[in-house]
Amino acid sequence: MPKRKSGTEQKKETQKALTNGKGEHFPHSILPIKIEDEMRHSYIDYAMSVIVGRALPDARDGLKPVHRRILYAMDELGLQAGKPYKKSARVVGEVLGKYHPHGDSAVYESLVRMGQDFSLRYPLVDGQGNFGSVDGDSAAAMRYTEVRLSPIAMEMLADIEKDTVDFGPNFDESLKEPLLLPSKIPNLLLNGSSGIAVGMATNIPPHNLNEVVDGLEALIDDPALESEDLMKWVKGPDFPTGGFICGDEGVKSAYTTGRGTLTLRARVEVEDLSGGKQALIVREIPYQVNKSLLVEKIAACVRDKKIVGISDLRDESDRNGMRIFIELKRDANKEVTLNQLFKHTDLQSTFGVNTVALTDGAPKLITLKDLLQEYIDHREIVVTRRSKFELARAEDEAHILEGLRICLEHLDAVIKLIRSSKTPDEARKGLISKFKLSQKQAQAILDMRLQRLTQLERHKIEEDYQKLKKRIAELKELLGSRKKLLALVRKELQEIKEKYGDPRRTNFLGKAEDIEIEELIPNVEVAVLITRDNYIKRMPATAFRTQHRGGVGVTGMTTREEDVIEKIFVATARSFILFFTNSGKVFRLKAYDIPEAGRTGKGQGIANLLQLTEKEFITGAVAVPKFDPKKFLVMGTEGGVVKKTPLPDFENIRRTGIMAITLKDKDQLRWVHETNGSQEIIFGTETGMVIRFKEKDVRPMGRAAGGVKGVRLRKGDTAVSMDIVSPDGELLAVSSGGYGKRMPFKEFRVQTRGGKGVTAMKTRKDDRVCRMALVFPEDDLLLVTAKGVISRQKAKGVSTQGRYAKGVRVQRLEKGDTLVDFARIGVEQKVG
Repeated sequence: MPKRKSGTEQKKETQKALTNGKGEHFPHSILPIKIEDEMRHSYIDYAMSVIVGRALPDARDGLKPVHRRILYAMDELGLQAGKPYKKSARVVGEVLGKYHPHGDSAVYESLVRMGQDFSLRYPLVDGQGNFGSVDGDSAAAMRYTEVRLSPIAMEMLADIEKDTVDFGPNFDESLKEPLLLPSKIPNLLLNGSSGIAVGMATNIPPHNLNEVVDGLEALIDDPALESEDLMKWVKGPDFPTGGFICGDEGVKSAYTTGRGTLTLRARVEVEDLSGGKQALIVREIPYQVNKSLLVEKIAACVRDKKIVGISDLRDESDRNGMRIFIELKRDANKEVTLNQLFKHTDLQSTFGVNTVALTDGAPKLITLKDLLQEYIDHREIVVTRRSKFELARAEDEAHILEGLRICLEHLDAVIKLIRSSKTPDEARKGLISKFKLSQKQAQAILDMRLQRLTQLERHKIEEDYQKLKKRIAELKELLGSRKKLLALVRKELQEIKEKYGDPRRTNFLGKAEDIEIEELIPNVEVAVLITRDNYIKRMPATAFRTQHRGGVGVTGMTTREEDVIEKIFVATARSFILFFTNSGKVFRLKAYDIPEAGRTGKGQGIANLLQLTEKEFITGAVAVPKFDPKKFLVMGTEGGVVKKTPLPDFENIRRTGIMAITLKDKDQLRWVHETNGSQEIIFGTETGMVIRFKEKDVRPMGRAAGGVKGVRLRKGDTAVSMDIVSPDGELLAVSSGGYGKRMPFKEFRVQTRGGKGVTAMKTRKDDRVCRMALVFPEDDLLLVTAKGVISRQKAKGVSTQGRYAKGVRVQRLEKGDTLVDFARIGVEQKVG
């Protein structure tokens, strides 16, 4: 395969082929070139043109060509700070016609951005009119707005007339334009830059002037400092919109490698409102976040229930500053709501730092130290060239004054020579010959006005001459010492700091960890309802108001006609919920993973959440905040079997579930409770029998064990409940007919495990006990019927009666409906 020729070789061949050997071109010469080679070279030329000529800033003055041309054109138009404004269209036309032959919209957009105080930390253009807003509003047309240079922009152009920078031809070579600005301010760090080139991009954040100048001074004093050392002075970006930077890892990475990711957060204050309510007030938002879109996003998240706890939202921003008003619901947790806002909206955003800039005409990824050093080197060159320019000018002026001094010393002879000369040329030659003057000196004498012959003017000439001699000596000394040059650079930086320095706007927070889903969930009490057909839902326990005993209740869940609610329990939203099935398996979910629904919602099939088999359904559930090694789970079956297993045995549960108990034929697991290992257990049966025994009578067993006898059942009887005894509590028994009563635990003596127990409730005809459980007088009760009616009432509203009483009505039932279960709310489980 032949070796591919380079672009230079191809150009030489092309030149040779297009000439006749004598340097004369053939009029119609055609040279075949491979299209892939031409495309490759043309694309590389195009890419470099975009990189160098349009998209990337120069590391020295921090400007792209369009910005540099705008500032220079405005200076040439006389639009200095403090002078009258001129129409933006006038500036755009000047830039287009003389220096930047591209679209007018591109030039105007660049001009506008340089005048936006929410885009640039230190705006370079002083605008008058509508220059857009943080809401994303566009600027008015260029014919309506007016501009002039800002005071700090004048520092960018200072000394440009003193040969401090190189000039090059404009696009048609009719004019000269600066290839760089002298830039007394470190603009690239102060205002940052962003741009997308071909195959590369840059995104540099703005910084605080005081900090950057301090860093430059430190590097001038000690060039051995590294980027990490310089962070003592340059602490991090300082955005014009304020807000916070979370953590310093992103900043450190950006400064030491050139790349890093910053996490930005809004500044949010809490404001107390009347009626005990609160509001979140957003005062500052992350850089480059559109405020109006942010407000729309918050509203959408509230509508979609991604964010809870917000009752009102308004944008109250005005000329005095930003103010987004977020009113919280009375029972909302402000920390949780704020975390939800950070998670789902741009109140927390990221800024990817990519410090790519042109150094020596080529793009380079640079560190903080490199960037500061580039600027120091630039200013050293500028000050050197300015000093040489001033020295040359001072020497020229001193040379002229030396001639004037000679003239004044021989004034009569000079006047006589001039008067006797026939022409100025003859006079000039005479002066040069007689007084040993230069051409310039002789011409200056001839051009001198007669008023300078006065004594006062003669004294001023001498004074000016001595000042110039002193200035020349100073400039020569300066140019002869790099140390003094850098000291002057340092002094000028200090003057800039004193003139334009201002306090930091963006502050720092601790490291922003990824917001876990739990941080977004209010840890409130929730009621979990499960139906016989394995539908489940979660709802706030506050959805049910307390009623008097015997009330009709409210609908808590809509069920299918043939379905009934079987289980209801209360937990906190962030607890683990262990779900136990009739077959003895256990599954695990977080409470907040259970879908939330309103009071009349049907809920969701458990099969969508847990991998249950066809004949498997949930019979027990335990809320577990943490897996304490000192705690146990006690399980009870429909057949009266009891089993105790250490709680940590259930910490690691796979998605398909694990076995919790081995059951005998036709028996089913029904109840599970958390214990401390030394409590007492009570079993209740459908016929109203109760047995009480010590938990220590049940030895701890592994998950595969089958348990031991807890209560001996009569023929036709089944266990309807198993609970844990508390000396401060009572036993509440309710029947399917809607009757119930409370009984002190002292009514039931402690027996040996495995007995028949004693009578706890006499039931009416066709009535059976549906549930017995521990309650406390201060508890609220949620009672649920087979048709989904739920009522909430105080436990103390249910009468305390003896073991043989039939109870009082606790729930008024519709025809054909029965009471199936209840749950208690309001206090933590007490232990004996």
